[in-house]
Amino acid sequence: MFFDEPTTGLDPQSRANLWEHIRTLRAEQGVTLFLTTHYLDEADALCDRILVIDGGEIVAEGSPDALKARVSGDGVVLGVDDDALPRAAEIVSAVEGAHDLVTAHGEVRFRVPRGDTALPALLRAFDAADIGMRSMQVHRPTLDDVFLTLTGRSLRDSDNTADNTAGTDSDTRTDDKAGNEGGVNTRVA
Repeated sequence: MFFDEPTTGLDPQSRANLWEHIRTLRAEQGVTLFLTTHYLDEADALCDRILVIDGGEIVAEGSPDALKARVSGDGVVLGVDDDALPRAAEIVSAVEGAHDLVTAHGEVRFRVPRGDTALPALLRAFDAADIGMRSMQVHRPTLDDVFLTLTGRSLRDSDNTADNTAGTDSDTRTDDKAGNEGGVNTRVA
């Protein structure tokens, strides 16, 4: 079954109802679905397997979680007092897998493979160093982040860039875990 941009223009309730209908078709009927969408959150919610195609070439494939893990891990932002920034940065830099460390305006920003598992040890280390935190945020990558990382451009850029020619669109195609029935295919043009 093919769906071409089925949720474009739908209100949130109608969109949620259609998503539930798609899930029901997969679960109860074993129907394979091909879905074209510009909403990557939709692909994330409905797909078991995704193929990202750029310029006619497959540039990545995997589950939504596996693809998101390729985007350099989780982004973490810790709010601390400006005078504590150097010591906080030193502690963060010792965390296994920490990279892209930036300090500015009372914040320590960095990426780690798994923010949820890095934070408990960081909190203990900050407490031991008597560094108080004002705030803490963990940002999991989205499929939008994956698309931007893999293609080097945004969805809007693909429509508005002068050097982008017909036939060099970017696709996200999905399938079920076994590569057949029950999957959802997504094409992002």
